[in-house]
Order: sequence, then structure tokens, then C-alpha cells
Amino acid sequence: MRQTYIVTYDVCHPKRLRKVFKTMKGYGEHLQLSVFRCELSHRELVELRARLGTIIHHEEDQVLFVDIGPEEGRGSTSISAVGRVYSPPERRALVV
Repeated sequence: MRQTYIVTYDVCHPKRLRKVFKTMKGYGEHLQLSVFRCELSHRELVELRARLGTIIHHEEDQVLFVDIGPEEGRGSTSISAVGRVYSPPERRALVV
């Protein structure tokens, strides 16, 4: 089962910040500066946490994971906006 997470980070060094951003792009939708919306299985969550753990400096940087629910339940409707309307990404099959 896939869960929806809001992942946000505060990374002090520009080089580590770029690495975290590049890593996050592979796992979710970039919403704002250091905020991503990710739909992850348990395995993907563990993998992402491990990858980020090798990038950040644990005494200076912080990554927060907010579980907002199952992908097809609350997770798809729990984000609201003031200003520009938020619309969830359209899911399409990708044939390689």
C-alpha cells in the first residue's frame, strides 16, 4: 500500500542542499522551495530515508516526513491552498 507524505527539509550547506533536492526529485512532486509531495511504498520510504541519511549532516540539517494517509484516501485530498490553486499531479502510465 502506498502512503502520501509531505517531505520538507532544512539543509545548511548549498552542496548538500542540491544533493537532497536532486534525490527528492526522483521520489515526488516538487511543491515549493524545500517541500515535496511523495507517494511511497514502505520500501521506497526506507530507501529514501537511507539515501537522505547519507547526504545530510545529522547535527546541522533536518528532513521531516509527514504521513498524510493512503494514496487513494485522505492523502489525495488533504492539501489545500490559499492563492494559486493546488491540483494533484495527473497519473499517467509511462511506457519505456
